[in-house]
Amino acid sequence: MNIWRSLRGLPRDIWVLAGATLVNRAGTMVLPFLVLYLTRELGFTPAHAGLALAVYGAGAIIVAPIAGRLSDRIGPLPIMQASLVGNGLLLLIFPFVETFAGVIGLTLAWALVSESFRPANLAIVADLVPPEQRKPAFALSRLAINLGMSVGPAVAGFLAAQSFRWIFVVDAITTIAAGLVLIAIPLSAAGRRYGGSERPDAAPRAPSGLPAALEDKRLLLFLMALFLTGIVFFQHEGALPLFLVEDLRLSPAFYGMLFTINTLMIVFMEVPLNAATSHWPHRWGLSLGAMLFAAGSGIFVFASGPGLIVAGIVIWTFGEMMLFPQAAAYVADIAPAHRRGEYMGAYSLAFSLAFAVAPWAGTAAFAEFGSTWLWAGVFIVGSASAAMMLYVSSDEVKPAAALG
Repeated sequence: MNIWRSLRGLPRDIWVLAGATLVNRAGTMVLPFLVLYLTRELGFTPAHAGLALAVYGAGAIIVAPIAGRLSDRIGPLPIMQASLVGNGLLLLIFPFVETFAGVIGLTLAWALVSESFRPANLAIVADLVPPEQRKPAFALSRLAINLGMSVGPAVAGFLAAQSFRWIFVVDAITTIAAGLVLIAIPLSAAGRRYGGSERPDAAPRAPSGLPAALEDKRLLLFLMALFLTGIVFFQHEGALPLFLVEDLRLSPAFYGMLFTINTLMIVFMEVPLNAATSHWPHRWGLSLGAMLFAAGSGIFVFASGPGLIVAGIVIWTFGEMMLFPQAAAYVADIAPAHRRGEYMGAYSLAFSLAFAVAPWAGTAAFAEFGSTWLWAGVFIVGSASAAMMLYVSSDEVKPAAALG
């Protein structure tokens, strides 16, 4: 496979990062099971549990630009090391906090520490390889994430059946272990930056005084559609586990196995699927991906057992594999070369906003109106996103790098 040939040429430092990412993601357990833990173990209402996830999303929104600036000042590696170790220590404290106010405060602290890892990790991957190797380097990072995610939530489902507290312990151990890997194994090129940015320190703003990204109507419409897609996507963090356990009486272990199905499909199918559709116009992949998200979630209206749930997740995963690579490529193509980071920052912000809203809104709708109206509403939102994706992408653009 071409992807494996391209990965063989990557430097040792990238493989060390990928190994640490694999260890960290293999222990990812708490966030996917947080709603179940708060409702079943601590007795929180679904709305309060959803609010905790919204607080986590708010923390992610706050910390992303801060972590990015810190990475530029002191380097991304110390940020990553501190994030992993600090994240693990906070997870060890979590089972001892049982009040609503305490959980909200600790969740915010956890989000600020944990989510500071993401921009630093993206920055160091770009720093450690020359431009022509960045695509395979990010592909390796994504592969490590998905391989880890095929293990962590599935194991968490079985641990939760014994005691929810074990998911905090195991998640903490693997997170701290990943941090120790980055501390113990020095990255030989950590201080070197390949392909330094040609952008000025302060990018000029549009005549209105707004950042240029916010003046691009194509991007704004796309981000609105992406936000709606995010509302559909992030139901797996809030309403979906409640629906499976409370309405269908399925086990937490079954919920964990759905992550395994999702991530294994991504690991083995995403690269060839996108290679086969690489000639498609952006509007086709974006709209089809959003519609598959909607259809995969909408089918839950008719679910009374595990069969349709698995079918929905398979459809939903095809949407994920279609939409996310196309979305990143679309933003890169419409972005001026010297403002690509600004555009990608807006792209990431749309997802963080959706994460802050979706779990709370989904769990509140589930509690107030029931699962049938919830999944019908999610289908409508996803369908609207698919229509908007087709519209915002109808004016195809040449890659920005070629416009100069």
